[in-house]
Amino acid sequence: MSMEASMNSSSAQNESVKTESSQMDMVVIAKRQRFQDIVFHRLTQTFSLMVLLALTGIIVSLFINAWPAFQKFGINFIWRVEWDIVNEEFGAAISIVGTLASAGIAMLIAVPLAFGIAVFLTETCPTWLRRPLGTAIELLAAVPSIIYGMFGLFVFAPLFADYMQVPLQKILGGMPLVGFLFGGSTNGMGILAAGIVLAFMVLPFIAAVMRDVFEITPPILRESAYGLGCTTWEVIRNVVLPYTQKGVIGGIMLGLGRALGETMAVTFVIGNANRMPTSLFSPGTSIASTLANEFGEAAEFHIATLFALAFLLFAITFVVLAMAKVLINRTEKAKGV
Repeated sequence: MSMEASMNSSSAQNESVKTESSQMDMVVIAKRQRFQDIVFHRLTQTFSLMVLLALTGIIVSLFINAWPAFQKFGINFIWRVEWDIVNEEFGAAISIVGTLASAGIAMLIAVPLAFGIAVFLTETCPTWLRRPLGTAIELLAAVPSIIYGMFGLFVFAPLFADYMQVPLQKILGGMPLVGFLFGGSTNGMGILAAGIVLAFMVLPFIAAVMRDVFEITPPILRESAYGLGCTTWEVIRNVVLPYTQKGVIGGIMLGLGRALGETMAVTFVIGNANRMPTSLFSPGTSIASTLANEFGEAAEFHIATLFALAFLLFAITFVVLAMAKVLINRTEKAKGV
């Protein structure tokens, strides 16, 4: 009996030792995991703060360098149309109008086309064609902007002048209300040409994002809609678009951001004229093209005005993104109601 008792006590001690050892191991593992989580959290937080710090630094540096121009012209700098380098009289209205007009034309053309491409690739495209066509669209997004600019200047502009500007001016130039939009020189340059080239550029970005977000729609939702007798358009409108709304708006904003800030492609075809455009065929300028053309030869106060233009471009982009965010939030609240 005494031997059995001693054996039982020793086995119990061994089990308690093993239990304590396993508990200590678990504590060590838990501490190590907690330390790893803290390090990972701080590391990712540091990366996020670095982005915020860089953004703040860009804003502050732009504003400091642009302050002489804002100090001289004040808020009137935004709607002044003068751009006289010799007499140092500057205004941003011409560049702002050119930027917004060319980007607006680009989005009016690119968004419907991108939506149609994304719907075709995700809903009706044959399987054997889906991958090569999607790859081709992604390759278009990788083409440098200078290539688009050269294409616009040497290939698109002559064709646009002969086969679009001249016929449009003959047909629509004499019409009331809209005829003034098609006046001016038909040399292939101008606001409309810049908008079309920009549409070529932003189309792959928007189409690729729309295609990706359309593909993440759960198949059961589509199958349920088709099972109820919905057509393809009804499935897209009532199922896919509501489910992927944030991604679609994000893709459009991505394209708009590139259209607003594009430099070389616009510089090649917009005409680079510092005067207010009076028609779609009129030459004009944008903020980015003005910076590209004049920054290399600018000095002293002229540089300050260019920094002011850059700050305004940053502000325009920020306002556009903020409006998109507000639109998304209102839509989400409407869904909740």
